[in-house]
This record gives sequence, structure tokens and C-alpha cells, in this order.
Amino acid sequence: MTLQDQRVVVLGGTSGIGLATAQLAAAQGATVIVASSNPESVRLALASLPGSATGTAVDLTDSAAVAAFFTGLDPFDHLVFTAGEALTLLEVGTMDLDRARAAFELRYFGALGAVSAAVPKLRPGGSVVLTTGAAADRPGPGWSVAASICGAVDSLVRALALELAPLRVNAVKPGVVRTPLWRGALEYDETARHLPVQRVGEPEDIAAAYVYLMNQPYATGSIVSVDGGHVLV
Repeated sequence: MTLQDQRVVVLGGTSGIGLATAQLAAAQGATVIVASSNPESVRLALASLPGSATGTAVDLTDSAAVAAFFTGLDPFDHLVFTAGEALTLLEVGTMDLDRARAAFELRYFGALGAVSAAVPKLRPGGSVVLTTGAAADRPGPGWSVAASICGAVDSLVRALALELAPLRVNAVKPGVVRTPLWRGALEYDETARHLPVQRVGEPEDIAAAYVYLMNQPYATGSIVSVDGGHVLV
């Protein structure tokens, strides 16, 4: 199956996993619309996408801005949410609860708000693909907040799959991926040595899972792990 003649909105689609997903969807014939908070990032992303692609700078933590963004769109087939910020690793003993609450704003409430605003514009037979993370299943010290966000998204996917049926709702659960969000958080070569696949992920590896879920008409409430075997070790 392909995404020929379908319209795909990728929030966070201007760098890393989101941009790779937009590029792969476009390669399958989709018209892509990307959005992120950084206008320069939007400009650079559009330079790497087909001329049919469009992009907008939107603060995805601003519910009014998100609502206005979707109001201005024509109906579309798939919503992908890959937006994120630098990883928030917080030790419990020195926990900054304001930072912990802020970490949920984009990755959880941003995703929930985007789905709420997008639903009226999603065509029958369409889908939503959110982003969670391997930390939900195998966290380490300092990962209590990040793991909680991922666990919350896991539960959100299952609940929305029932509430929004027959619209399909799924998620991708990446492990360590070579993107700006991970830069400085981990040593890639050291991490790779501990993974069964002996390397960290690339954005293109993860993008394939988002496109698979958009194309898979019988998947809903599914969370697809693409983590190089992280949860096994």
C-alpha cells in the first residue's frame, strides 16, 4: 500500500523523526503539511520536501494557535505527532516540579490538544499516529518524568482508539535515535554496544513505522516498538 493522493499532517515534521516521516510519506505520493514552533526550521524542511508540501510555524502548546491551524486546513487523512523538546531527565531527590509539569505540556498535552483540534478535519478511513518512547517500558535513573510521559501516551492511544473509532489511533515507540533531541544526553557508540542490533536508530528507521501504521487499515490501539532491542537488555 502507499499514501498516494492522501494528505498527511506532521506536527514536529521539520526535523529528526518528523521530517524523515514527512519525506517518506511524500515519497509514497502523499501531500504533506508540516508544522513546528521554529519558522526557520519550517523553511529548511520545505526545502527538502516536494513543491506540493506546505509548512507553518505553530506553538503546539498554545491551544488557540493549534485550533486556528487546523481550522485553516482542508480535510486530510492522517495526523502524525512527533513534536518534542530536549529530554528532561530529573532526579527525584532534587525534583523541580515546575520543570516536570512543563515537560508534559508538549509531549502529552500538546498531542492531546492536537488530536482534539484535528478530529473534525480527518477524513473517514484516516488515522492518528502519536509518539511514545521505550522509557515507558525500561526507564533508568533520572527518567521518572520522561517515563511517565511515555506511559501516559501509551494509555492515551488505547483510550482514543475506542473513543474515536472507527478512526484509527496508534503510536510509535522509538528507542535511542540519532536526532537533535538526544544530542548530549547519551553517548551513541557506548549505547550501540549494548543493543542487539549494535547501533542506535536513525530517523529513517523510525519513519518507516509511522508510514506503516498510516498504511495498515486493521491496526488501531497499537504501539509499535522500534528500539533496536532496548527493552531486551
